Amino acid sequence: MKISIAAAIGLVALTMTEAVKVNPLPAPVTIKWASSGPVKVDNNFRIVGPKNDILSKAYARTASLIKSERWTPQTWEQPIGTFPPYPILSKKSDVEDSSNHHGKATLKTINVVVSDLKADLQLGVDESYTLDITAAGQGTIKSKTVWGALNAFQTLNQIIINDGHNGLHIEQPVHIEDAPKYSHRGVLYDTGRNFYNLKSLYRQIDALSYAKMNVFHWHITDSQSWPVEIKKHPQMTKDAYSSREVYSQKDIAALIKYGRERGVRIIPEVDMPGHSSSGWKQVDPKAVTCADSWWDNDGWTYHSAVEPNPGQLDISYDGTYKLIKDVYSELSKVFTDNVFHVGFDELQTYCFNYSTSAMDWFKSRPGSTYPDFAQYYIDHALPIFQDKPSRRLMMWEDVILSPDIPAKKVPTSVIMQSWNNGVENIQKLAAAGYDIVVSSSDFVYLDCGYGGWVTNDPRYNVNAPPPLPQAIQDAFNDNPSAYTPVTTNYQGFGASWCAPYKTWQRMYDYDFTAGLTAAEAKHILGGEAAIWSEQSDSAVIDNKVWPRTAAWAESLWSGNRNAQGYKRTTELSARIFEFRERLLERGINAAPLVPKYCLQHPHHCDLYLNQTALGM
Repeated sequence: MKISIAAAIGLVALTMTEAVKVNPLPAPVTIKWASSGPVKVDNNFRIVGPKNDILSKAYARTASLIKSERWTPQTWEQPIGTFPPYPILSKKSDVEDSSNHHGKATLKTINVVVSDLKADLQLGVDESYTLDITAAGQGTIKSKTVWGALNAFQTLNQIIINDGHNGLHIEQPVHIEDAPKYSHRGVLYDTGRNFYNLKSLYRQIDALSYAKMNVFHWHITDSQSWPVEIKKHPQMTKDAYSSREVYSQKDIAALIKYGRERGVRIIPEVDMPGHSSSGWKQVDPKAVTCADSWWDNDGWTYHSAVEPNPGQLDISYDGTYKLIKDVYSELSKVFTDNVFHVGFDELQTYCFNYSTSAMDWFKSRPGSTYPDFAQYYIDHALPIFQDKPSRRLMMWEDVILSPDIPAKKVPTSVIMQSWNNGVENIQKLAAAGYDIVVSSSDFVYLDCGYGGWVTNDPRYNVNAPPPLPQAIQDAFNDNPSAYTPVTTNYQGFGASWCAPYKTWQRMYDYDFTAGLTAAEAKHILGGEAAIWSEQSDSAVIDNKVWPRTAAWAESLWSGNRNAQGYKRTTELSARIFEFRERLLERGINAAPLVPKYCLQHPHHCDLYLNQTALGM
């Protein structure tokens, strides 16, 4: 079938730079352009297909977006220019505009064919599609599910552009075959540290869908606030920042519906038993321990939390499990996804010293360890969470990899979210038989590199570089290129624990399967970037997440290497710059990545002239 389609539209093996300006992001798995010339698109073109509520809305939404934007590419991939030898000043390479001589045929209708209209939007659903535009003006999208068709629409709205006369065209006939490399592609949003208004959350869902990302991981609560309505215990929202900073269950249902219409799953996370104070203590103060302690104890030795404010669920207290059941039972009916994240990160053993119940637990079980204590929680909490056969739980890797309080046995059906030590931890989890969502903080934590946020911090009270140990100073003097005098404020981490800032290139270049066996690599379901919100809220969320997360989106969709096996980061530059311009046009305040000069002079801002500098 593939050969006959290709033959029908007379495809020629042309590279992107030889054929067209458009450069869809994420890059499709296979895209083949013909050379017969542009295909005119009727100003009143329609998308038609099966009668389905989600598809019908998407037909209208996609056509309307294309017609209203009439997009003119702001940058496009070109071969790097020819530069005269140093020190003569360079001249901008000439760029020939693509042909605008339309064929006789006009594309008036794009037909959509979907095999299975009933497949639900859940982990692992088929998202593949094919898209064909022929020289004869015929357009066809085929997919196995509704969700594959939605992905096709995101590609379609990037390849229909302004023809230079305020009309529409597709630069060449095209055949696209596309499917994601990973089934789980998302961003974690934290609304516990700071509240995000609903408008900002809707914008995030839009941006995720444009980048073909399909997961909005909602870290909805944390120690600092409880912003979600629980009808059985309405007093929990007394610990919201204000009565206006609460998500009602009606709000949540509307957001889930909006996401579903755009192919974005909303996975809830109620972090427990760590990071748990606000909300919980309003119902039963005995269910929370160390909530009133000084978090740092002015020295890390006896800290009760990794950040203010402290608080953990008292896992030795029977009433804790009753409260967990109340909260989980209610929220698991509100959120429709089969995956529910139940936390378990950064448990602090010293916090339990504040609990008489916990101390009595250890006294009554001589020889018990903190791993035994963690296992007690797993044995009592997991039966609450496993409320239906289709349920898959997701937890932070700490539950089995914590150096202080790991559980001894956790079912391998639980999805592990990995955030520490990069590939090392991923390999450990995969070797143990766990499926994994990759969120390695060294690569895809979006809150890193903004400096510290805890106040009354004397580390900043330094007005000159402090003297270095003599041996380090001597080494630097002997070889400045190999040694750097680093302190907190001088070329150092600036008190941001996960510094430096994660650039789009850092995110894209991450090879999170490096060193894994083929069997281990199969355990990777995908990945999530994470925006922890100590220093983010509705005002800045767009530009902290976008457009750099689009690089992560492409890596998860079609990988980070080209057909020759080279890292294609340099090829991504034009795609992501163009994608940012589209986000701005659509009301998403994405941050600039480079001076606009770099858009207008492709590859003139590269660090290396050699386009394979990144290697294999």
